Amino acid sequence: MCGISACISLAPASSNGHSNGCREHANTPFDGETKSNNHVNGTAKGLATQLKASVNAISHRGPDDSDAWISDHEQVGLAHCRLSINDLSSAGRQPLHSSDNQIHAVVNGEIYDYDRLRHECETVHQYAFQSDSDSELVLALYQAYGAPDFFTHLRGEFAFVIYDNRQGSQRVIAGRDRYGIKPLVYTRLGSKLLVASEAKAFLPMGWKPRWDVRAISDAGWMFDDRTLFRGVQKVLPGHYLDITAEGGVRQVKYWDAEYEDKSKPEIRTIDEMVTGTRERLVESVRLRLRADVPVGIYLSGGIDSSAIAGIVTELARKEKVKIGNEQVSRVTCFSVGFPEASGYDESHIAERTAEWLGVKTIKKVITEDTLAGDFEDAVFHCEHHHFDLNFVAKFALSTLPREHGVKVVLTGEGADEHFAGYPYFPAEFLREADAAWPDSQLSQTSDLRYNMFKSVQREMKGIWQKGGATAYEDRPAPASIAGVGATDMSDNLLAWHPTATLFAPWLQTRLDTYDCRQTVLNSHSTDVQAKMRSRWHPLHTSMYMWNKNSLPNVLLSCLGDRTEMAHSVEARTPFLDHHLTEYVNRLPPSVKLRYSADTKSDTGELGPIWTKSSVALLSLNEKWILRQAVRPYITDELYKRKKHPFLAPTRWAKDGPLHHKFKTLLTQQAVEQLGFVNWETIQEDMEFAWGETADPKAFRRLVYCGAWVTLSQRMGIAKAEASDLEPTV
Repeated sequence: MCGISACISLAPASSNGHSNGCREHANTPFDGETKSNNHVNGTAKGLATQLKASVNAISHRGPDDSDAWISDHEQVGLAHCRLSINDLSSAGRQPLHSSDNQIHAVVNGEIYDYDRLRHECETVHQYAFQSDSDSELVLALYQAYGAPDFFTHLRGEFAFVIYDNRQGSQRVIAGRDRYGIKPLVYTRLGSKLLVASEAKAFLPMGWKPRWDVRAISDAGWMFDDRTLFRGVQKVLPGHYLDITAEGGVRQVKYWDAEYEDKSKPEIRTIDEMVTGTRERLVESVRLRLRADVPVGIYLSGGIDSSAIAGIVTELARKEKVKIGNEQVSRVTCFSVGFPEASGYDESHIAERTAEWLGVKTIKKVITEDTLAGDFEDAVFHCEHHHFDLNFVAKFALSTLPREHGVKVVLTGEGADEHFAGYPYFPAEFLREADAAWPDSQLSQTSDLRYNMFKSVQREMKGIWQKGGATAYEDRPAPASIAGVGATDMSDNLLAWHPTATLFAPWLQTRLDTYDCRQTVLNSHSTDVQAKMRSRWHPLHTSMYMWNKNSLPNVLLSCLGDRTEMAHSVEARTPFLDHHLTEYVNRLPPSVKLRYSADTKSDTGELGPIWTKSSVALLSLNEKWILRQAVRPYITDELYKRKKHPFLAPTRWAKDGPLHHKFKTLLTQQAVEQLGFVNWETIQEDMEFAWGETADPKAFRRLVYCGAWVTLSQRMGIAKAEASDLEPTV
């Protein structure tokens, strides 16, 4: 796990110094005459200094070592800061170089199935490894197969930049893993293309940040390749930048999720599907235990992380599998707790799970002081706003592993996304009969399914309103959006998008009647939209949409990599192993959500979002096949327990630490300096966001704005103007 930064020379182009937001750029790379410009010193010494300063700006991602390399003609510069996980020796230092010194790379993340892949590269392709680092597999596999073929052999979470100078071909590949677990962003600066793990790494290279007002206001930062910063784009999950003199800069898809044709009957037995799921999950966990440092687990009160803890414990005790570099039978777990009176605390369940497994658990109690004290640091590392303070809690939790000598943790992210664990999936499951499972009660009784569908929609609306979300406000969707997969998922995805009242009057006027659901639609290619309309079950359509948007841009960002790596902690996600997910995606909807007429069954504590009146939702057992697959590894309590989203409380006392934090942060001068926020709305929200009768919508708007002000001040972002709403060219 590391931080990377790269600078690639491009031919001079007529532009305003910003990338144009397209997936293809016409600029010609590797212009040998471009030795300098106003932004980047073209001399090797000057570029090396800037590259080292660039990775130093993200040294939290790799505090153990750093280095930079520049090509002979100064057309490509690569820099790397290292968090030593595998091969702690100097041989694992990056940038990496092929034996003929023609291919060079910087790699962030982990490549799994190391032993098999290394053996294949050595014996079949005669690659001579110079280290025991898994990162070198990227170089070896690229040399053996080239792009895009080598991506099929990469298993894990990764982001990397490869410079291939074989026979003067001069090609750069900047790739990102299938689910976007590892971040990778890029921007055009004069005649240079800059690529890095985080946007703040661009600052020492001369980048002057500006707000992408349109991406913020139309939610594009969450749904497409834009970010909060004008001209800074993401390499999308499952994509890579292909940079050549002939083709310019192209973003290319190398992988995508696929689901079974909804009309195809399922012929496998339940036992076969349960076994298939269990075997792939156990293998995924086993592969992620390989490390030359200690490995721990983030343990919550949910089934996902608890199943991982159970699998790890069994592998260690029964099969004597090493947990990282340790041959122990007790894995160390880390959990987070909120004040019990808040109704959001799950730590007591995590403690009971740890006791049942006989493992050690260390808890971080998150108080209001914690949230107030860590808010700005957490935002700075995340580089985007968020609707909840749960990301600050995750930021605080991530201090624990390093304090206890643990660099690597396994986490449960990705299970809800692939086993239909979230409360907005049931409506899409009920929208249409599951033809793959024609003998099920819901498939045979259309009236039952339809009545449940309407009930779940009403219940979901109540959940959103209770939490202060903005979805399901009475506004008809454009026909083009409503027709995609016949799904309400665009509303669910936009539930936390700020309402227009938060934006400055000039921005409200310019936005006019724009429907952000169009942004959601535009984020999916025409071939995917065709599958949504005719091939995929609505449940799978909704899961695809979530996994392309909220998963990489929120959960794996501010609740994943950014808050973990802020403290130099590498998180590994067994549920996002593509061998597992590709199998689960092909399972029928009715084994992911399972109907039970017995709504009186014990579901344990309902948590802050559920009520006993949620009859339709409670009669659907989410993640059913996962529960069966991990039954040997979890307690009865967890097997029966309803999904509890990881959220932070939204009601806090007036004149408390958080109230004081936001009053100090959200001054009129600071808010108006943003240029795109309505100060009067913030003033009003500050009155209604606190105390027992607090308006959760008002509180969430303060959290949004607090993030923008923090980024503005810490990154020196210029005040937005009306011209910032126009597309970049």
